[in-house]
Amino acid sequence: MAYLSMGEAHRRITEYLNRFSDVVLNQDGSSLKQLLSVSSNSPLLLSLADALNLFHDYNRLLKQSDRFSQISEIVSPLFRSIQNFRLGNLLDSYNAFEKAANAFLQEFRNWESAWALEALYVIAYEIRVLAERADRELASVGKTPEKLKGAGSFLMKVFGVLAGKGPKRVGALYVTCQLFKVYFKLGTVHLCRSVIRSIETARIFDFEEFPVRDKVTYMYYTGRLEVFNENFPAADQKLSYALTHCNPHREANIRMILKYLIPVKLSVGVLPKNWLLEKYNLIEITYSNVVQALKRGDLRLLRHALQDHEDRFLRSGVYLVLEKLELQVYQRLVKKIYIIQKQKDPSKAHQIKLEVIVKALKWLEMDMDVDEVECIMSILIYKNLMKGYFAHKSKVVVLSKQDPFPKLNGKPVNS
Repeated sequence: MAYLSMGEAHRRITEYLNRFSDVVLNQDGSSLKQLLSVSSNSPLLLSLADALNLFHDYNRLLKQSDRFSQISEIVSPLFRSIQNFRLGNLLDSYNAFEKAANAFLQEFRNWESAWALEALYVIAYEIRVLAERADRELASVGKTPEKLKGAGSFLMKVFGVLAGKGPKRVGALYVTCQLFKVYFKLGTVHLCRSVIRSIETARIFDFEEFPVRDKVTYMYYTGRLEVFNENFPAADQKLSYALTHCNPHREANIRMILKYLIPVKLSVGVLPKNWLLEKYNLIEITYSNVVQALKRGDLRLLRHALQDHEDRFLRSGVYLVLEKLELQVYQRLVKKIYIIQKQKDPSKAHQIKLEVIVKALKWLEMDMDVDEVECIMSILIYKNLMKGYFAHKSKVVVLSKQDPFPKLNGKPVNS
């Protein structure tokens, strides 16, 4: 860092205070948000942090002028947050920012118009990010991480301020999405329900009036919740909405959506194209192998794909979705046997001996006896993945001559 004189430090701090005061006076929300973004490492805040670490008596500057004293409740703890963030004291930075955020929220309540909404977005984002970093610092010294939970409580207060009539309410969905990120991180996704209920049932909200960016994020997280709840039609609808409306240039976001949408689509019998997996780098997480297993009726390939990436699939919450694809793989295997038999002897194609299926599975290194296969065939018939009946004495599956393998047509396998 270049040499910084006391006079230059004083000038930088005074310049920041003047800018802060001016943007509040002029109700310039776009400029205000730049002054609050502690974690952004912007040149403006980095130079201010260096000045604050040299000139410690900034509270005297705040008290000297009536103009500055009006913003001191926000700026004084904000200065401490910026200062500590620069020094790497992340816990102290969060604690100070939380005080600044509460002071800002109090002022925001008093402002009648929504001019400071963009600045409030930054406050909501920063308190979550700083809390995550503070918790990592706490965990590193063996203490209980608790700041993200505190950030969630603050965000609920923000939501309460926005959940009313007037122009400020359009900010409620952004704050909801920040809450989702907190709850998913903490593993307390059940807390999402009350916020979702407020957004989807309260008459004060019109979903279409929210910004597209926030609607996409909201649908992504609520889609993930539906995956956890195994409500695949709802998950399909929400995640498809997110994908359709996502900015096409945000490839990382599209990839995140597809990581959940692809398993959901597979569960309702829709297979993705290879180019889609390749474009968004989803080959590496073995969706390619899962898709190939479904196409070939290859149970061994599906199980290997799940086994090799079990931890990743469990963390993302899609493991159970993918595991349930086994029935579709069995259906495809029987269908392949049916097609082969039809080519050899069309008159007997609809009669498949269990021994033949056992041999096919053995070729795939899946060791099952006739009784196990019989049980699986019964399940396929019960769940309408095959039409037909089972001849127990002769150990033969007798398939319907009309549409023996019904398509799912976008509907999940009957549970």
